[in-house]
Amino acid sequence: MHSTRYIKTTDELERLCDHLATASRLALDTEFVGEESFVPRLELIQVATEQHSAIIDFPALQESTALAPFWEIVRNPQVEKIVHAGRQDLDLFATHAGAIPKPFFDTQIAAAMVGYGAQVAYANLVLRVHGKKLAKAHTFTNWSARPLTSDQLAYALEDVEFLLAIHDHLRARLHKLGRLAWADEEFSRLETAVGDTRREPQERYQRVRGWDSLKPKSAAVLRELAAWRESEARRRNVPRGRVMRDEVLLQLARHPPRSVEELRAVRGLHGSEVDRHGETLLATMQSALALPASAWPDVPKERKVEPESTGMVELLQAVMKAQAAHHEIAPTLLATTADIQALVDARAQGTTPDLPVMRGWRRILLGDLLLQVLNGEVAVKIDPSSGKLAWS
Repeated sequence: MHSTRYIKTTDELERLCDHLATASRLALDTEFVGEESFVPRLELIQVATEQHSAIIDFPALQESTALAPFWEIVRNPQVEKIVHAGRQDLDLFATHAGAIPKPFFDTQIAAAMVGYGAQVAYANLVLRVHGKKLAKAHTFTNWSARPLTSDQLAYALEDVEFLLAIHDHLRARLHKLGRLAWADEEFSRLETAVGDTRREPQERYQRVRGWDSLKPKSAAVLRELAAWRESEARRRNVPRGRVMRDEVLLQLARHPPRSVEELRAVRGLHGSEVDRHGETLLATMQSALALPASAWPDVPKERKVEPESTGMVELLQAVMKAQAAHHEIAPTLLATTADIQALVDARAQGTTPDLPVMRGWRRILLGDLLLQVLNGEVAVKIDPSSGKLAWS
């Protein structure tokens, strides 16, 4: 293959794709700018095989048909894609390649399953696995600026140059621990999460912090307003907050204005948005308010936490942490506090909730044990010899 590693021309990209097409796996990463647009603006694509690593200058080639073979390789189900903390990367690839690149292996998720801790940084993983300390000089680089320096390109390349070796190391650890199937479950969950970020605008309201504090009728207003904001931000290709901030959406949902004048009095709502879209916003809110109760969203009911419930949650959390330590797995990967609280609440009602901790490998490792503790089938104690939590 041509020795050029910074790919800026169609000829260079074609030669790179000829090489990539022979690989069974690819290390992938991206550099992007996300502050000024609805869809983050892709700047660089870093890619590596066992023999070569390269950087594709996306703006220089995005209008080129030469990218089509690259996207075909990314979509190829026979090629495994290796990423680290890859949710945003996978979403960007799905946007440009037309599909989530499968199969993929996320080294951050795998690392959490074999004792490296939750959300371990790539540089930390390289240091612990390879003993090499990566430079952090360009962490806040503006990747849209051109030309890029040789130091910037070297920094970007490091993001993929160690990924395949880390992949080998983590797969070996997972295999030894019998957790390869567990990792596959987690990658499927990540795939679902990436798909959720691309879901219909009518579902976006649930990502507005505080939506679950609304009454159902107000939540219906928020749902329609959030859908309008989603469509408008996408049309203008600007961040959602540039159209309207979350707190303004919540304010409008709680107290819907009835006139353009009342809209102008809403704190945080730009006058320019009222000028352009005031009538549309009013019509959107009135339409939502006219919906029958059967069309309102289901809002979680506020629940009073009983003192004994709090004690149960704390006990189960202690069991979870002990089990996680014993199996060298990040406890946050097993269950959240909300999951455990839901389990305690459901037990009081004689039901078993459909939670991640009650499915797949999590149920095997922890879920059934938590149920046994709740049902009094297992006694939790302090082992006097080790000083650690134990159960029998």
